[in-house]
Amino acid sequence: MSDETDDLRERLESLEKEVTELRAAASGSSRMQPKGVRKRSETEYFGLPLWEIATGPDPERGERRGHARAIFAVGDIATGVFALGGIARGFICIGGLAFGFLTLGGVSFSLLFAMGGLAFAPLAFGGAAIGGVAVGGAAVGLVVIASAGVGYYAKGVAAIGAHAINAFGQDPEAVQFFAKWLPWL
Repeated sequence: MSDETDDLRERLESLEKEVTELRAAASGSSRMQPKGVRKRSETEYFGLPLWEIATGPDPERGERRGHARAIFAVGDIATGVFALGGIARGFICIGGLAFGFLTLGGVSFSLLFAMGGLAFAPLAFGGAAIGGVAVGGAAVGLVVIASAGVGYYAKGVAAIGAHAINAFGQDPEAVQFFAKWLPWL
């Protein structure tokens, strides 16, 4: 009986050692648990760091994605005066989804100027643009320049508006408006 018990103890110790080694290898491997980048400036202005970079997961902090908050912010989510990230929020923003004053992104929302695949702003330029002055493949706004659009002033192949320049004709008021305000188009 004692030989069987000793044999079982040896096997158990061997298995425990193997499990410990596997856990150590898994936690140290970047393929098993990728760790993100977290870097931050020590210089601060108005309570914000000058710059911060936060990308990828950080298991130690329990974060699935990095959120950078700084004057110059770069991260999966970036909030700052100048923001660059998957989701970017701030004054000047570049991102997949951008919210700000001047934005460039896949989907771009702005208080002044937006450029992107889908742009919403007073001055909107994009594949689909919605705004006061909208330029895009499909555009909706007060002033529209697009291959297809609807607006008060419209310019494009299939533009529709009170005053339009399209494949079917040119309204003299639209010609005058676009010559004065957007002569490069």
